[in-house]
Amino acid sequence: MLSQALDSGRRISGHIITLLLFTKSDILTTLLPVTLFALANTPHVHAIRILDIIIWIWIHLLKFDISNQIQDPEEDKRNKPDRPLPAGRITAQNAADVRWLLVPVCLMFSAMYGRQTFASSACFEALSIWYNEFGGHKAGISKNLLTAVGYTCLEAGATIVAGSSSCLDSISARAVALSCAVFATTLHAQDFKDEEGDRFIGRRTLVTLFPTFARISMMLGVPLWSFLLSRLWNVDFVCSVAFIAYGAVVGGRFMVYRTASADKQSCKLYSLWFTLAHLLPGYWRFFHSI
Repeated sequence: MLSQALDSGRRISGHIITLLLFTKSDILTTLLPVTLFALANTPHVHAIRILDIIIWIWIHLLKFDISNQIQDPEEDKRNKPDRPLPAGRITAQNAADVRWLLVPVCLMFSAMYGRQTFASSACFEALSIWYNEFGGHKAGISKNLLTAVGYTCLEAGATIVAGSSSCLDSISARAVALSCAVFATTLHAQDFKDEEGDRFIGRRTLVTLFPTFARISMMLGVPLWSFLLSRLWNVDFVCSVAFIAYGAVVGGRFMVYRTASADKQSCKLYSLWFTLAHLLPGYWRFFHSI
Protein backbone atom coordinates (compact mmCIF):
# COMPACT_ATOMS: atom_id res chain seq x y z
CA MET A 1 0.00 0.00 0.00
CA LEU A 2 2.75 2.44 0.98
CA SER A 3 4.84 1.53 -2.07
CA GLN A 4 1.86 2.17 -4.35
CA ALA A 5 1.31 5.57 -2.75
CA LEU A 6 4.98 6.42 -3.20
CA ASP A 7 4.90 5.31 -6.84
CA SER A 8 1.80 7.44 -7.44
CA GLY A 9 3.50 10.39 -5.76
CA ARG A 10 6.58 9.98 -7.93
CA ARG A 11 4.48 9.79 -11.11
CA ILE A 12 2.49 12.88 -10.19
CA SER A 13 5.62 14.86 -9.27
CA GLY A 14 7.20 13.72 -12.54
CA HIS A 15 4.22 15.02 -14.53
CA ILE A 16 4.36 18.34 -12.66
CA ILE A 17 8.08 18.70 -13.40
CA THR A 18 7.39 17.93 -17.07
CA LEU A 19 4.81 20.72 -17.26
CA LEU A 20 7.15 23.14 -15.48
CA LEU A 21 9.95 22.32 -17.93
CA PHE A 22 7.73 23.39 -20.83
CA THR A 23 7.63 26.91 -19.36
CA LYS A 24 11.11 27.02 -17.79
CA SER A 25 12.55 29.51 -20.30
CA ASP A 26 9.61 31.89 -19.80
CA ILE A 27 9.78 32.22 -16.02
CA LEU A 28 12.11 35.26 -16.06
CA THR A 29 11.09 36.66 -19.45
CA THR A 30 7.30 36.46 -19.09
CA LEU A 31 5.87 35.04 -15.86
CA LEU A 32 7.80 37.33 -13.49
CA PRO A 33 7.48 40.59 -15.52
CA VAL A 34 3.76 40.10 -16.25
CA THR A 35 3.02 39.25 -12.61
CA LEU A 36 4.83 42.36 -11.40
CA PHE A 37 3.15 44.42 -14.12
CA ALA A 38 -0.29 43.24 -13.03
CA LEU A 39 0.41 44.08 -9.39
CA ALA A 40 1.84 47.51 -10.30
CA ASN A 41 -0.79 48.35 -12.90
CA THR A 42 -4.03 47.58 -11.09
CA PRO A 43 -5.50 50.50 -9.12
CA HIS A 44 -6.57 48.31 -6.17
CA VAL A 45 -4.33 45.32 -5.55
CA HIS A 46 -5.82 42.25 -3.91
CA ALA A 47 -2.91 40.52 -2.18
CA ILE A 48 -4.91 37.31 -1.89
CA ARG A 49 -5.04 37.15 -5.69
CA ILE A 50 -1.28 36.87 -6.22
CA LEU A 51 -1.55 33.11 -6.57
CA ASP A 52 -4.49 33.57 -8.96
CA ILE A 53 -2.37 35.86 -11.13
CA ILE A 54 0.55 33.44 -11.26
CA ILE A 55 -1.68 30.47 -12.09
CA TRP A 56 -3.63 32.41 -14.74
CA ILE A 57 -0.45 33.54 -16.50
CA TRP A 58 1.26 30.16 -16.15
CA ILE A 59 -1.51 28.03 -17.63
CA HIS A 60 -1.71 30.35 -20.64
CA LEU A 61 2.07 30.18 -21.04
CA LEU A 62 1.96 26.40 -20.70
CA LYS A 63 -0.64 26.13 -23.44
CA PHE A 64 1.39 28.37 -25.74
CA ASP A 65 4.74 26.72 -25.00
CA ILE A 66 3.43 23.21 -25.59
CA SER A 67 1.93 24.33 -28.90
CA ASN A 68 5.23 25.96 -29.84
CA GLN A 69 7.49 23.09 -28.83
CA ILE A 70 5.59 20.36 -30.64
CA GLN A 71 6.10 22.18 -33.95
CA ASP A 72 9.80 21.35 -34.34
CA PRO A 73 11.12 18.98 -31.64
CA GLU A 74 14.15 18.19 -33.83
CA GLU A 75 15.38 21.75 -33.40
CA ASP A 76 15.14 21.42 -29.62
CA LYS A 77 17.21 18.22 -29.76
CA ARG A 78 20.10 20.36 -30.99
CA ASN A 79 19.56 23.59 -29.08
CA LYS A 80 17.46 22.78 -25.98
CA PRO A 81 17.71 19.03 -25.20
CA ASP A 82 16.44 19.51 -21.64
CA ARG A 83 12.94 20.35 -22.86
CA PRO A 84 10.31 17.64 -22.22
CA LEU A 85 9.92 16.42 -25.82
CA PRO A 86 13.60 15.94 -26.76
CA ALA A 87 14.29 14.61 -23.24
CA GLY A 88 11.65 11.91 -23.78
CA ARG A 89 9.54 12.92 -20.78
CA ILE A 90 6.36 13.06 -22.89
CA THR A 91 5.31 12.11 -26.42
CA ALA A 92 4.25 14.70 -28.99
CA GLN A 93 0.73 13.25 -29.10
CA ASN A 94 0.30 13.41 -25.32
CA ALA A 95 1.66 16.95 -25.31
CA ALA A 96 -0.84 17.93 -28.01
CA ASP A 97 -3.67 16.39 -25.95
CA VAL A 98 -2.63 18.48 -22.93
CA ARG A 99 -2.39 21.60 -25.08
CA TRP A 100 -5.99 21.28 -26.35
CA LEU A 101 -7.29 20.25 -22.94
CA LEU A 102 -5.93 23.53 -21.57
CA VAL A 103 -8.04 25.62 -23.99
CA PRO A 104 -11.37 25.21 -22.13
CA VAL A 105 -9.54 25.31 -18.79
CA CYS A 106 -8.02 28.71 -19.62
CA LEU A 107 -11.32 30.09 -20.94
CA MET A 108 -13.37 28.92 -17.96
CA PHE A 109 -10.79 30.18 -15.47
CA SER A 110 -10.73 33.55 -17.26
CA ALA A 111 -14.53 33.82 -17.31
CA MET A 112 -14.46 33.89 -13.49
CA TYR A 113 -12.95 37.39 -13.64
CA GLY A 114 -15.20 38.98 -16.24
CA ARG A 115 -15.67 39.48 -19.95
CA GLN A 116 -12.43 41.39 -20.57
CA THR A 117 -10.32 38.64 -19.02
CA PHE A 118 -12.23 36.05 -21.06
CA ALA A 119 -11.64 38.16 -24.19
CA SER A 120 -7.93 38.41 -23.35
CA SER A 121 -7.72 34.63 -23.02
CA ALA A 122 -9.61 34.05 -26.28
CA CYS A 123 -7.42 36.57 -28.13
CA PHE A 124 -4.28 34.93 -26.76
CA GLU A 125 -5.52 31.54 -27.97
CA ALA A 126 -6.24 32.91 -31.45
CA LEU A 127 -2.77 34.43 -31.67
CA SER A 128 -1.25 31.20 -30.37
CA ILE A 129 -2.93 29.24 -33.16
CA TRP A 130 -1.78 31.72 -35.78
CA TYR A 131 1.75 31.84 -34.40
CA ASN A 132 2.30 28.11 -33.86
CA GLU A 133 -0.15 26.23 -36.06
CA PHE A 134 -0.07 28.47 -39.15
CA GLY A 135 3.59 29.46 -39.16
CA GLY A 136 3.38 32.93 -37.65
CA HIS A 137 6.68 32.22 -35.87
CA LYS A 138 8.36 32.23 -39.31
CA ALA A 139 6.84 35.55 -40.31
CA GLY A 140 10.04 37.55 -39.95
CA ILE A 141 9.60 41.09 -38.66
CA SER A 142 5.86 40.60 -38.04
CA LYS A 143 6.81 37.98 -35.42
CA ASN A 144 7.62 40.87 -33.09
CA LEU A 145 4.16 42.34 -33.52
CA LEU A 146 2.37 39.01 -33.08
CA THR A 147 4.32 38.23 -29.93
CA ALA A 148 3.83 41.74 -28.55
CA VAL A 149 0.05 41.56 -29.01
CA GLY A 150 -0.01 38.14 -27.32
CA TYR A 151 2.08 39.52 -24.46
CA THR A 152 -0.38 42.42 -24.18
CA CYS A 153 -3.29 39.98 -23.86
CA LEU A 154 -1.52 38.36 -20.91
CA GLU A 155 -0.84 41.73 -19.28
CA ALA A 156 -4.41 42.98 -19.72
CA GLY A 157 -5.93 39.77 -18.39
CA ALA A 158 -3.53 39.48 -15.46
CA THR A 159 -4.15 43.12 -14.47
CA ILE A 160 -7.88 42.46 -14.19
CA VAL A 161 -7.28 39.24 -12.24
CA ALA A 162 -5.13 41.25 -9.80
CA GLY A 163 -7.73 43.89 -8.99
CA SER A 164 -11.33 44.32 -7.94
CA SER A 165 -12.63 45.73 -11.21
CA SER A 166 -13.69 43.63 -14.19
CA CYS A 167 -12.20 46.11 -16.67
CA LEU A 168 -9.10 48.27 -17.17
CA ASP A 169 -9.11 51.92 -16.13
CA SER A 170 -7.47 54.61 -18.29
CA ILE A 171 -4.06 54.33 -16.60
CA SER A 172 -4.01 50.55 -16.88
CA ALA A 173 -5.00 50.74 -20.54
CA ARG A 174 -2.22 53.27 -21.23
CA ALA A 175 0.31 51.06 -19.43
CA VAL A 176 -0.73 48.03 -21.50
CA ALA A 177 -0.49 50.01 -24.75
CA LEU A 178 2.97 51.33 -23.86
CA SER A 179 4.15 47.87 -22.88
CA CYS A 180 2.97 46.53 -26.25
CA ALA A 181 4.92 49.26 -28.07
CA VAL A 182 8.08 48.66 -26.03
CA PHE A 183 7.93 44.90 -26.49
CA ALA A 184 7.21 45.11 -30.22
CA THR A 185 10.26 47.31 -30.81
CA THR A 186 12.73 45.53 -28.49
CA LEU A 187 11.54 41.90 -28.49
CA HIS A 188 14.32 40.84 -30.85
CA ALA A 189 16.70 41.15 -27.89
CA GLN A 190 15.75 37.53 -27.20
CA ASP A 191 16.60 36.43 -30.75
CA PHE A 192 20.31 37.26 -30.62
CA LYS A 193 21.12 34.29 -28.38
CA ASP A 194 19.34 31.95 -30.81
CA GLU A 195 20.74 33.49 -33.99
CA GLU A 196 22.91 30.53 -34.97
CA GLY A 197 20.11 28.01 -34.51
CA ASP A 198 17.59 30.22 -36.32
CA ARG A 199 19.92 30.58 -39.29
CA PHE A 200 20.48 26.81 -39.35
CA ILE A 201 16.74 26.04 -39.71
CA GLY A 202 16.01 29.07 -41.90
CA ARG A 203 13.83 30.92 -39.39
CA ARG A 204 13.21 34.53 -40.36
CA THR A 205 13.75 37.01 -37.53
CA LEU A 206 14.85 40.62 -37.48
CA VAL A 207 18.24 39.43 -36.21
CA THR A 208 18.79 36.96 -39.06
CA LEU A 209 17.38 39.27 -41.76
CA PHE A 210 19.00 42.55 -40.69
CA PRO A 211 21.64 41.76 -38.05
CA THR A 212 23.37 45.17 -38.05
CA PHE A 213 20.12 47.12 -37.96
CA ALA A 214 18.85 44.87 -35.16
CA ARG A 215 21.86 45.68 -32.99
CA ILE A 216 21.70 49.40 -33.74
CA SER A 217 18.00 49.41 -32.88
CA MET A 218 18.78 47.91 -29.47
CA MET A 219 21.61 50.37 -28.84
CA LEU A 220 19.29 53.32 -29.55
CA GLY A 221 15.89 51.88 -28.65
CA VAL A 222 16.45 50.73 -25.08
CA PRO A 223 17.85 54.03 -23.73
CA LEU A 224 15.30 56.01 -25.78
CA TRP A 225 12.43 54.02 -24.29
CA SER A 226 14.03 54.45 -20.86
CA PHE A 227 13.89 58.22 -21.33
CA LEU A 228 10.34 58.26 -22.74
CA LEU A 229 8.93 55.97 -20.06
CA SER A 230 10.60 58.00 -17.31
CA ARG A 231 8.94 61.14 -18.67
CA LEU A 232 5.55 59.56 -19.34
CA TRP A 233 5.32 58.09 -15.84
CA ASN A 234 6.77 61.23 -14.23
CA VAL A 235 9.69 59.45 -12.56
CA ASP A 236 11.89 61.61 -10.32
CA PHE A 237 15.27 62.85 -11.58
CA VAL A 238 17.55 60.43 -9.71
CA CYS A 239 15.52 57.33 -10.63
CA SER A 240 15.20 58.55 -14.22
CA VAL A 241 18.96 58.98 -14.58
CA ALA A 242 19.59 55.53 -13.11
CA PHE A 243 17.00 53.88 -15.37
CA ILE A 244 18.23 55.65 -18.51
CA ALA A 245 21.87 54.85 -17.67
CA TYR A 246 21.02 51.18 -17.19
CA GLY A 247 19.10 51.19 -20.46
CA ALA A 248 22.13 52.68 -22.23
CA VAL A 249 24.36 49.92 -20.82
CA VAL A 250 21.94 47.20 -21.89
CA GLY A 251 21.47 48.62 -25.38
CA GLY A 252 25.18 49.27 -25.83
CA ARG A 253 26.09 45.69 -24.92
CA PHE A 254 24.19 44.33 -27.92
CA MET A 255 26.28 46.54 -30.20
CA VAL A 256 29.68 46.06 -28.56
CA TYR A 257 29.64 42.41 -27.47
CA ARG A 258 28.54 40.03 -30.23
CA THR A 259 29.50 36.52 -29.15
CA ALA A 260 26.83 33.93 -28.35
CA SER A 261 27.70 33.93 -24.64
CA ALA A 262 27.67 37.74 -24.53
CA ASP A 263 24.26 37.82 -26.22
CA LYS A 264 22.88 35.46 -23.59
CA GLN A 265 24.11 37.77 -20.83
CA SER A 266 22.77 40.82 -22.66
CA CYS A 267 19.39 39.13 -22.95
CA LYS A 268 19.31 38.54 -19.18
CA LEU A 269 20.13 42.21 -18.56
CA TYR A 270 17.41 43.19 -21.04
CA SER A 271 14.89 41.02 -19.16
CA LEU A 272 15.75 42.90 -15.96
CA TRP A 273 15.36 46.24 -17.77
CA PHE A 274 11.99 45.15 -19.16
CA THR A 275 10.88 44.03 -15.69
CA LEU A 276 11.84 47.42 -14.23
CA ALA A 277 9.89 49.15 -17.00
CA HIS A 278 6.85 47.09 -15.96
CA LEU A 279 6.99 48.60 -12.47
CA LEU A 280 6.70 52.23 -13.63
CA PRO A 281 2.87 52.32 -13.70
CA GLY A 282 3.00 51.35 -10.03
CA TYR A 283 5.43 54.23 -9.40
CA TRP A 284 2.95 56.65 -10.97
CA ARG A 285 0.01 55.27 -8.98
CA PHE A 286 1.94 55.45 -5.71
CA PHE A 287 3.35 58.98 -6.08
CA HIS A 288 0.96 60.77 -8.42
CA SER A 289 -2.44 59.09 -8.40
CA ILE A 290 -5.09 60.91 -6.40
